[in-house]
Amino acid sequence: MAEEEMSTGMMGAESLVRTLVAGGVDTCFANPGTSEMHFVSALDRVPEMRCVLCLFEGVATGAADGYARMTGRPAATLLHLGPGLANGLSNLHNAKRAQSAVVNVIGDHATGHRQLDAPLTSDIEGAARPFSDWVRTSPNADAVATDGAAAIAAARSLNGRVASLILPADTAWTPLSPARSADTRDGVAPVPAITPPAKADPDRIAAAVEVLRRDEATVIFLTGEAVRDPLIDVAGRIAAATGADLMTPTQCPVISRGAGRPEVTRLPYPIAQAVEALSGYRNVLLLGAKAPVSFFAYPGRPGELVPPGVNVQKICGPEDDIADTLTALCNALGANEVEPARAPLDVPAQPSGEITPESLGPAIAAAIPDNAIVIDESLTSGRSFMGPTSTARPHDWVLGTGGSIGYALPNAIGAAIACPDRKVICLESDGSGMYMPQALWTMAREKLPILIVIFANRKYQILRAEMTNVGAQIGPSAASLLDIDQPTIDWTGLARSLSVEAEQVTDLDALNRALAHGVALDAPYLVEVVL
Repeated sequence: MAEEEMSTGMMGAESLVRTLVAGGVDTCFANPGTSEMHFVSALDRVPEMRCVLCLFEGVATGAADGYARMTGRPAATLLHLGPGLANGLSNLHNAKRAQSAVVNVIGDHATGHRQLDAPLTSDIEGAARPFSDWVRTSPNADAVATDGAAAIAAARSLNGRVASLILPADTAWTPLSPARSADTRDGVAPVPAITPPAKADPDRIAAAVEVLRRDEATVIFLTGEAVRDPLIDVAGRIAAATGADLMTPTQCPVISRGAGRPEVTRLPYPIAQAVEALSGYRNVLLLGAKAPVSFFAYPGRPGELVPPGVNVQKICGPEDDIADTLTALCNALGANEVEPARAPLDVPAQPSGEITPESLGPAIAAAIPDNAIVIDESLTSGRSFMGPTSTARPHDWVLGTGGSIGYALPNAIGAAIACPDRKVICLESDGSGMYMPQALWTMAREKLPILIVIFANRKYQILRAEMTNVGAQIGPSAASLLDIDQPTIDWTGLARSLSVEAEQVTDLDALNRALAHGVALDAPYLVEVVL
């Protein structure tokens, strides 16, 4: 009788899946193992949960990040014990820096098995904490639904956070007890109150208004919702009413750009260019962004990018209510009826001839269709992209946030699943693309309309530049660690082996044709651009 009850009663894993779906988490990017098999089995009984198989955990976490950036809602990941979590940590780092809402479900050994120190035993909580904002291990099956609901609330709080719920195998396979709490009688726990971001601070708004009404060069350094539709229009009104410039950090999660949008300058990555970009201002007002600092320390160069003597003033922080703050600032300035300056539609003509760093930007700009999502990890190849694309057709531009390499291909998966009616264009460097090429398989399996453009300079060019920046010398041994052309990576062959159609191009005319074909195709398509 006990065995029959175990096979027919709802188990902890199913209660978790049902709670996730009821709480608005209906997409899961998964790379499961033995400890997660009851979660996998529960999917057959909860068809509302879309589960997407990823062949590497970093693809799963990066896809969840991309999904959250485009929807503002959390996706789940399903990861296998500590090593599986470890494989996904690099993109959880990016997700945390992007303030993406993610719910990680991490399987663990059964509670009684941990003490045996089996080969996969590890400190999962310890591994998760630096890359999560909330961590909890469920103690028993009856607590799983409540813990899952708490994870959803944590992920949705304070503009988006990473929540990691550890699920020991026995809490997943044990049936719920009749004595469980009344609010989980159906196996589903309600999501508790979500911690909201702090509303606009009247004193900070008043101080910002005072600065903006001075006759001084001022830049509003802003990110998050403030540089996305529809709030980017509000920021544009403030800029038009006050003469202030709008600038976003180099590592901005998403920017709404192109024709019809107010133009927002992106702070350059190189230190000298960043300092120069900020040097003409008397005031830097921070709206959702932190004061800019250099990505790394370099000998003899500043870590703080705002020049000394410039007034840096906080309007609101990353975890504050950016929408409320921006709206309150616009109201206080009486700028609601001011028409913002908008980028015109000025699509560059398709360039022809030899591929050069300067010609790539116009080629990409000409190919961007209306309402596209561009995921950019082109690094050194993409330094010239922002200018030509600023007047392209309206689109969203997604950028790296935490500096952890290999995010773009996985992010593209999440963005395409989040926005199935929009074309996704993934701009990827060849070195970064090799961190997680398994993403191509998931794109093919899910038939996602993603155009992947690989810029193949066949070297870690950004690291060559960094060698110079830190004052190190490049000799033969050092160069061997910075070049990836021995052997040459066959990106078209790799893509085709994973069922993604692909072609290689060596001139601009072929590139233009390939981009047009990839944009029109309702399936993944990879273009390798040989530089």
